[in-house]
Amino acid sequence: MNLFEAMKVFVKVTETGSLSGAARVLNLSNPSVTRHIADLEQYLGARLLNRSTRRLSLTDTGSAYLERCKQVLADLEQATLAAGMHAANPSGVLRINAPVSFSVNHLGRLLPLYAQRYPNVKLDVTLSDRIVDLVEEGFDLAIRIGKLQNSSLVMRKLAKAHVLTCAAPAYLERHGMPQHPDDLARHTCLTYAYTLPDNEWRLQRDGKVHTVRVGGGLHCNNGDLLMAAALAGMGVIRQPTFIIGDAIRDGRLRPILTDYHGDALAVHAVYPSRQHLSAKVRTFVDFLAQQFGEVPAWDRDLPI
Repeated sequence: MNLFEAMKVFVKVTETGSLSGAARVLNLSNPSVTRHIADLEQYLGARLLNRSTRRLSLTDTGSAYLERCKQVLADLEQATLAAGMHAANPSGVLRINAPVSFSVNHLGRLLPLYAQRYPNVKLDVTLSDRIVDLVEEGFDLAIRIGKLQNSSLVMRKLAKAHVLTCAAPAYLERHGMPQHPDDLARHTCLTYAYTLPDNEWRLQRDGKVHTVRVGGGLHCNNGDLLMAAALAGMGVIRQPTFIIGDAIRDGRLRPILTDYHGDALAVHAVYPSRQHLSAKVRTFVDFLAQQFGEVPAWDRDLPI
């Protein structure tokens, strides 16, 4: 028995004054209405209605139960309306996990704009370059960059970024400009810990892939630190444009081997489920996709 459905039928019978009247209003058959009332009385172990050939009347128990039913159904309706409004209007805490360098360089400037547009959402952002378990660690969504592992997560592509090889002009003046990927083996290359394998750089031209084993005096798990070291003339880096784009545009870093390209990196939003997606997640993902645009700011005016 569906208790709430039976309660609704009981209230409607008392309002219309008959089983048939309740059946018409609720678009049910007469036997269905009769069964709901009988099941409810059996469940309660008490008679709710006195039946005669002409009319129905409430028992004392039925009269007391009717008032409780009306209150319960009214509370249920209010709860349903509130849940619907909450689902339609972004509110509550939005827990986000995102990569460190990407967030510091690009996500941080967008968060105030989102907060201004949706003031009822509180942003709780954790920066980490490790792959977190969204469900186990309680995140609503994550920003992930690069090739995603197969999983049950829902993913939406937000933008892309290119990976460029570059060095400071001072370094290139001392050590010369590489002309071929193989030349990188003779240069000081600063490597990133989360690139696997971290001592191999893959560049391609005209469909041919060149894999070069590189190494140098710095191996690090943060792209911003690698860029800072490259700016100081320490060596060659290969990093995404969302980190090095500004430094290339203003001449602090000079791209090398521009005829050779790597695969573009996809920037994704991932979240546990598409079903009953909350308004706070939906609006945040839509907002990021709109802000990044077809050609994101970090890729503009670069040799890609």
